[in-house]
Amino acid sequence: MAVYQYRCAEHGLLEVARPIATAAKSEPCPDCATPAPRVFTAPRLALGSARNRALIDRTARTADQPGVVSAPPSRRAAPQAQNPALARLPRP
Repeated sequence: MAVYQYRCAEHGLLEVARPIATAAKSEPCPDCATPAPRVFTAPRLALGSARNRALIDRTARTADQPGVVSAPPSRRAAPQAQNPALARLPRP
């Protein structure tokens, strides 16, 4: 569910919860029933979990501050086969 905001000229902001992409251009004010036009606001990303906010921050940071490495990663040895019959198969 997304929270959409509407502004009544007389009573100020009102919030309406609707499924995503189903918001109307105006909603009736619960106090005076006049149509209140929709107000476009920033998404409420700060209300999510701290883990999700940290992920968004790390992802945004890599856009202009990519991680730099000093050497390529080391090659690890291939894992040993547990089945002795598999050991006789050709390896690339």
